[in-house]
Amino acid sequence: MSNTILVGAQWGDEGKGKIIDFLTEEADIVVRSQGGNNAGHTVIVGGTKYVLHLIPSGILRPQKMCVIGNGVVIDPVAVAKEIEGLRAAKIKVTKENLMISECAHLVLPYHRALDEQRERKKGKGKIGTTKRGIGPAYGDKAARVGLRMADLLQPELFTAKLKQRMAENNAVLKALGAAPLNVKQVTAAYLEAGKALAPFVGNTVVFLHEALKAGREMLFEGAQGTFLDIDHGTYPYVTSSNTTAGGACTGSGVPPHRMDRVLGVMKAYTTRVGEGPFPTENEELSRMLHGMGREFGATTGRARRCGWFDAVAVRYAGMINGIDEIAVTNLDGLDGLESIKVCTHYKLGKKTLEVPPSDFLQLEKCQPVYEVLPGWERPTHEAKKFADLPKRAQEYLRRIADLSGAKLRIASVGPNRDQTIVL
Repeated sequence: MSNTILVGAQWGDEGKGKIIDFLTEEADIVVRSQGGNNAGHTVIVGGTKYVLHLIPSGILRPQKMCVIGNGVVIDPVAVAKEIEGLRAAKIKVTKENLMISECAHLVLPYHRALDEQRERKKGKGKIGTTKRGIGPAYGDKAARVGLRMADLLQPELFTAKLKQRMAENNAVLKALGAAPLNVKQVTAAYLEAGKALAPFVGNTVVFLHEALKAGREMLFEGAQGTFLDIDHGTYPYVTSSNTTAGGACTGSGVPPHRMDRVLGVMKAYTTRVGEGPFPTENEELSRMLHGMGREFGATTGRARRCGWFDAVAVRYAGMINGIDEIAVTNLDGLDGLESIKVCTHYKLGKKTLEVPPSDFLQLEKCQPVYEVLPGWERPTHEAKKFADLPKRAQEYLRRIADLSGAKLRIASVGPNRDQTIVL
């Protein structure tokens, strides 16, 4: 498999967790390089459902090494709890299969409180964050006032730094009308989590480069999706990290020339969680998918907004990420439709657009131009190879791959590992 970067080609929730789990069979190391516990990867193994928030999906496979890189923001209490949950489910989690970067920044309770208060103040203009404190944590990182895993492992230093940061942030919370946080309680909880995580913490850059020298193959696990990227997404309705392929390099310390391919994951339709423009959104499709019990967020449980496949967005995602191959998920979600729409370009006034406008206000005004394809109206969930799929499903996959400008490599027809077709 060589070294593969896996990215979401839409607004996140593309089913990356399943594809990562599937590809991990061929990898030695799975690396998470950005985001925080605002992302949830759902993997179903042997009928058991696992929802992972920070720990890479490779943890579910024996003999695989998982790395949480420097680009991730970590809530130590949440990670310690996630490890406990996995162990309770009889999943092995030791320093032999999990390593956490000493340079990863911490998410602290005041980050969550600030996130919640800022969203509340925005009212109708809210972004729709998960209120997990991810944005404020990255904000502190950029402002050079953040605390890191290395600080947490030095109790006296951490206590002094935390006291100073909490005094500043409690003043801000008070100004926003929120109650201040208890310094002693926060300090005690985080130092306890630090003790639990200490065996896992180290220099992940050195570890990964030694692994490269040894010829070990790596899979870089993306969180969220291209259009939630802080630079390339539908700003300001984005997350606070680089969710695109470049983020895998900066968030892990592995240089670009050591990456071999980029795999883009996309649904056979489009979904989005939270606020922001969504050109192909369709209420009827949303109702159908929600009625099937599909498209509810793994982290928040929120119903996702649903729409037709947007080739304009996916084509641009391919450009930004350098996507070589695509994995299409949730094909089975469209099984019952007589006809299926695919957006091939946008209309903005009298202009025809082949790529999305960078300004979200212009994107809100864009009208999708659709091509209508015949549905297959037959179940696909039992297909084991491409030839097993209905002919019209095959044609649909070929068409969206052609519009995306990348080679179709994987088609997923259900949540389980064995519901995966490799071309």
